[in-house]
Amino acid sequence: RISVRQLQIFVDETPHEVPFKAINYLTGECNYGGRVTEEQDRHLLMTLLADYYCPVALEPGYALCLEHQEFQVPSPGSYGAVLEHIHGMPPVVPPGVYGFHENANITREQGETYRMMDSLLLMVGQTSGTGDSSPEDTIRKIAHDILKRMPEPFSLGGVQAKYPNRYEESMNTFLIQELTRFNQLMTVMRSSLEDIQSALKGLQLMSDELEHLFQCIFNGKTPTLWLTHSYPSLKPVGGYISDLIERLTFFQNWVHKGMPVRFWLSGMFFMQAFTTGTAQNFARKHMIAIDTVTFDFEMPREQGPKERPIDGVYTHGLFLEGCKWDWDLWTLSESEAKVLFVSVPLIWMKPVRQVHLRSFLSYKCPLYKVSTRKGVLSTTGHSTNFVMSISLYSSRSSSSHWTKRGVALLSQLDS
Repeated sequence: RISVRQLQIFVDETPHEVPFKAINYLTGECNYGGRVTEEQDRHLLMTLLADYYCPVALEPGYALCLEHQEFQVPSPGSYGAVLEHIHGMPPVVPPGVYGFHENANITREQGETYRMMDSLLLMVGQTSGTGDSSPEDTIRKIAHDILKRMPEPFSLGGVQAKYPNRYEESMNTFLIQELTRFNQLMTVMRSSLEDIQSALKGLQLMSDELEHLFQCIFNGKTPTLWLTHSYPSLKPVGGYISDLIERLTFFQNWVHKGMPVRFWLSGMFFMQAFTTGTAQNFARKHMIAIDTVTFDFEMPREQGPKERPIDGVYTHGLFLEGCKWDWDLWTLSESEAKVLFVSVPLIWMKPVRQVHLRSFLSYKCPLYKVSTRKGVLSTTGHSTNFVMSISLYSSRSSSSHWTKRGVALLSQLDS
C-alpha cells in the first residue's frame, strides 16, 4: 500500500507533469527492490514496471500488449466504470500480455504435468518391477550397468606431472581442480552402488540412505546422495549417467590429447573457475590487475576453428530458452512455435580491459546452470545457479523485449 500512497502523493502534488522517474525509483528500487537481492530479478522488476509507470500509459487506448489490443488501460472514469472495463476483458490471459512467447503455455503445462507425476509416484510407491522382474532385480541390473560404464578415477599425480602449475597457464590448475571434483563424485557413486548391491544380497544392512537411493533409481530420478557431491542437474538418472560419461570423456581427451581448441562449457563442474582462469591468463600475460578485466563476447561465423585464439577461449554447448538464434541474420529472433530450446553458436569469450569493451546492439543474456534459474544466494550477491551474463547480438534497440520474454542461456537441458 505504500506504493499506492506514494503514487497518489506525486499525482496530487504535480498534476501537470507526473515524475515518472521518481515513482519508478521509489516503487521499483526501494519498496519492491529492497526485498529483491539478485541483480537479474531486480532488472526484470524494473523492466516490467516501466510498462506501467510511463507517459504513454496516460494516452487513450494504451494496450499492455500490441498483439492483444483488448487488454487496454481503462479510460478515466468512475470506480464502477473501471471495474466494468476489467470484467469485460477475456477471462483467459494469453502469455503475451506478460511479455512471454506463446510457447510459455507449453512450459507451464509441462511443469504441471511433472509435478502431478511426482505426486503420483509418491502415492504409488514401489509395487512392481518392469515386466517379469522384481524391483530388486531392476535395481541390481541398473547398478551393474552403471558400474560397468563408469571409468576409473583420474590419476591426479600423472596429470599433475603432465600439466604442472604454471604462472602463465591457469588452465592447468583448473584442470586438476575439475578432475578432483569428478573423482570425488565417482567415488561416492561407486561406493553407494556397491553398497546397495551388497544390501540386496543380504550382506549388509539396508540403511535409510540406501533405501532412498533405491527409491530414486527405481523411479528414474537422480539420487540426492549423488547430487550433494555433483554439479547441478535436473536430468533423470539415465540422462544423468550419460551426461556424466560425456563430461568424463571430454576431460579424458583433454588429459591425453592436450588442451582443446573448443571448450565444452556445459561439461565443466565449476564454470566460474574456468572463466576466472581465462581472465587470469589475460591479466598475467598483459601484466594488469585482474579486476580491470572484463569479457567481450563474439560469435564468429567460422564455427570450426582449428587453433586457439590469441586471447580468451572458444566455448560451445549452451542452449537458448525464450527465443532462437537466427543463423542467417546472425542475431536473436523470436522462437518458433513449440520449440522451447535451441543451440547457440560457438562463443568467443574474449578478455579485454574494461575501457576497451565494445558497445553494440546486444542483449545481456544471463547464463544459468539448470532451467530452474534459482539457487542459494552466494557471497558474490548472485545465485549459485547463475554463472555470468553473455552479450548476444540483437537487432532490437532495447533489450526489454528479450527480458520480458524470459530469454536465458542454459548449460544443460532437463532431459
